[in-house]
This record gives sequence, structure tokens and C-alpha cells, in this order.
Amino acid sequence: MPGSFEQKVFLGRSQRKLMAQANPIFTYHKIGVAPSQTSDPFLYATSEKLNRHLSMLEQAGFSTVKLEEVVVDESKARAVITFDDGFQNVFENGLEILARHKTPAIQFIISGAIGKKNDWDIAKGDVAETLMDAHQIREWLAAGHEIGSHTITHRNLKKLSAAEAREEIFSSKKVLEDTFGVTVKHFCYPFGGWTTAVRELVAEAGYATACTVDFGMNETGADPFALRRIIPLSRGELLRKVFHRLMQKTRGRAKSAK
Repeated sequence: MPGSFEQKVFLGRSQRKLMAQANPIFTYHKIGVAPSQTSDPFLYATSEKLNRHLSMLEQAGFSTVKLEEVVVDESKARAVITFDDGFQNVFENGLEILARHKTPAIQFIISGAIGKKNDWDIAKGDVAETLMDAHQIREWLAAGHEIGSHTITHRNLKKLSAAEAREEIFSSKKVLEDTFGVTVKHFCYPFGGWTTAVRELVAEAGYATACTVDFGMNETGADPFALRRIIPLSRGELLRKVFHRLMQKTRGRAKSAK
């Protein structure tokens, strides 16, 4: 079956070699058609694309499992589906597709932004999107999926004091567990920002894993608090994303110079 995901992950020789050695963790953000005014269209995947991705995984012989399973079990041909931020459009446009493919997934939730907007994106001039509210998160959990912590406010932990980082990491876990009555075992670094000190705080807080935005697979013995992930983009999409980021930086410098 032709498709961007197949070109990026299954057809390339290097991708086949990587996936034969270790299990992939895929990361998504928003499920829906990217608005024309968004500053980052590559954070969106249509529901049709998500459906195609899951079908291709099945055709390639992969089973989709929960995050903890792929970390503690060395079995091959297993994949994990993660969503960052807890966007409502994932609930609305992705839940049925996940059920159709019997795919478990995890949403990394910002505990202080439940039912609110993506202020960290809006601050950069991006489109406002609604995050899942408490009722929707409970439905997500009832459907057999998991939630993890993405801090309280989605601030870059690398830029915070040790006390601020501790509060973001520890308190978000407690709020989510108290609110939803589940054990929150997994963490995700906002903006992928982490240091050795931040990693140690995540471990101290009692999480079992932490996801980064670093590209790659996680071989046996990989640091569970520095898990690499893959954004499922085609080669063309990946090149356009890099070009898009460069253009944004150029425009930002131009504005600053005025």
C-alpha cells in the first residue's frame, strides 16, 4: 500500500534495519485537518492518515502495546502510539479509529490545562485548540487507554529552577492520580526539554518512563527516562517540516531586527 508513512518507516532500508532491532514509539499531537492559519501544520495528522498508519503497522506484522510493555518486554515487532498534550480532536477524531484497530494509546496530559486551550502554542501565534476536559479523559480511560503527565503548565523544564521543575513533575502526577483514580506511570518532557537533573526528578517522583522528542528507537537496556520516539512523516514531509522551521526562525529574526 503506498503512503507517506510506508515511505518513511517501512520501505527505507535504514528504517527496516532499525525496526528489526528495536521497537518504535510513535508520537502524534493533533488529529484533524490542519487549519490554514496554523504555524505548524506538521503537528496535525488527519483521521484518514492515522487509520492508514495503524493498518500499515498491522500489515507489517506489528502489534500495538502499552508503553510499559514495550519497555519491560524485549519481544520484537511491537509498537507504541503516544499523543502529546491531550487535544480534544484526538478524542473526537481518533478514539473510534483506535478502537477499530484494537490499539491502546497514551495521552500525555497537562494537569493545569484540562478543558482549556493550548496557551503555549497561542503564545507563539498559533491556532487555539481545545484540550480534553475531565469527562472526556475519563471516557478515554474507560476505553482502555492510558494517561501520562506532561507537567502542570507545559513549560520547558530546562529553563526552570530546580524547585519549579520539581513542582511541575511531582504535582502534575498527584493531580492526575487524585482526579482520575489511576496510577500515572509515564511522563513526557514538554518541548523535549530535559537535563540529567530533570531526569533524576522524574525518576524520584515515581514514574516508570519518560518520553523525549529525540528521534530514534529504544534498544534493550535503553534509559527508560530518555525514550526516543518517531514522528510519522514521509521523507517529503520531513524535509518540508525542516524548511518550515527554518523559515519561521528567519521571520522571527527579521521581526526582532526591526
